[in-house]
Amino acid sequence: MKYDLTVIGSGPGGYVAAIRGAQLGMKTAIIERYNTLGGTCLNVGCIPSKALLDSSEHYHNAMEKFSSHGIQLKELAVDMPQMIRRKNEVVEQTVGGLSFLMKKNKIDVYHGHGSFVDNNHIQITKSDGSTETIETANTIIATGSKPVVPASFNYDKKRVITSTEALNIDAVPKRMVIVGGGVIGLELGSVFCRLGTEVEVVEFLDRIIAGMDGDCSKELMRALKKLGMKFHLGHAVTNVQATDKAVTVTVKPRDKEETFDIQADYCLVAIGRRPYTDQLGLENIGVALDDKGRIIVDHFLQTNAPGIYAIGDVVNGAMLAHKAEEEGVFVAELIAGQKPHIDYNLIPGVVYTWPEVAGVGQTEEQLKAAGTPYKVGKFPFKALGRARASMDTEGMVKILSHQETDEILGVHMVGPRTADMIAEAVALMEFRASAEDAARMSHAHPTYTEAFREAALMATADRAIHI
Repeated sequence: MKYDLTVIGSGPGGYVAAIRGAQLGMKTAIIERYNTLGGTCLNVGCIPSKALLDSSEHYHNAMEKFSSHGIQLKELAVDMPQMIRRKNEVVEQTVGGLSFLMKKNKIDVYHGHGSFVDNNHIQITKSDGSTETIETANTIIATGSKPVVPASFNYDKKRVITSTEALNIDAVPKRMVIVGGGVIGLELGSVFCRLGTEVEVVEFLDRIIAGMDGDCSKELMRALKKLGMKFHLGHAVTNVQATDKAVTVTVKPRDKEETFDIQADYCLVAIGRRPYTDQLGLENIGVALDDKGRIIVDHFLQTNAPGIYAIGDVVNGAMLAHKAEEEGVFVAELIAGQKPHIDYNLIPGVVYTWPEVAGVGQTEEQLKAAGTPYKVGKFPFKALGRARASMDTEGMVKILSHQETDEILGVHMVGPRTADMIAEAVALMEFRASAEDAARMSHAHPTYTEAFREAALMATADRAIHI
């Protein structure tokens, strides 16, 4: 078979690229190593973790808040196997939808491991060992990433686990150690903490979610501590030893030599992910990698091999599903002769804990480092009627605007539904709006988004109405 476009990997970046290519009239194929489409995000990442986050939040609210609402419950309990079954059903429905989209767009799907024979031929090795070779004019590498687990952690997929295994724990653990205070560790840690697990987080840096605005780190940590989560900031894990029923995690303060041990049922390792480029045959086409194993691309996302592109987690930049999607559309449109554009500064980041965390644009730390003159407008959710009505009063909205032009430079939120609210900030910043523009927009009352307007009022002239 000969194709105009072949995509290796069917995660959000890959399947979106394939669909856009097909929409633009290209004969398109997609190669997926596993039996189901969707990659890490749909199968063992974004979608299943959000399903568990919602389930655990329902339980936590029933336990902690329902009585305040006048709702009395008896014999409240966690049915973990049912929680896992529901999560699996959500995944199956989502993945099934992808299969429908492939058929709808007349995209040929190949299941097997794809590797380059040369620039225009890809060999597909199937699960039974048989092979098939297809010809392609253009190829997009969208093979995603895998968790990083140091050898000293003795990763056994039973007691020492990554996010993949954590999604299928069928009984609530008594204790869990999370190694890494980033997005993945905190999201899954909050799932089990809400269900009653004693969770301790070990983070080498001085704050959690270090890539986001400092005020967001503080607000989220305050909320997670109230939930019962414990933190060891500025600490490193030096060794992990597991038995059949438990795990011992050896921890060392960053600036000291003495160590201490933490005993737990599980150790969840969430210290980052590495690009997955294993056995792709990149050496056969001379594709260059950087010192972190990422595929080197130019500003058109093309590798040094003609007709070979790479997107998502295998290239430099934030490892975000929606970033990969933007890049997939970008490359498909580029191949079709269009002139697409991506503004990486306006790709939002989200942490799906509760309260949620969301941010876009520059952080206050980045503006200070660059010497950019700026103004700050903050508004706490506790001053918002809608938040009081739903008992979601933790967090704040923070707007950073230019001191002289008032252009919005960054928006950072911690609070209820901020993952959805951040889209308003992205839209405004896409059109280079000012904080005053945001302040003059009518926002429905009562809503959570009123906090965004109030923060804009503070940034404009320190004149928020409700504080």
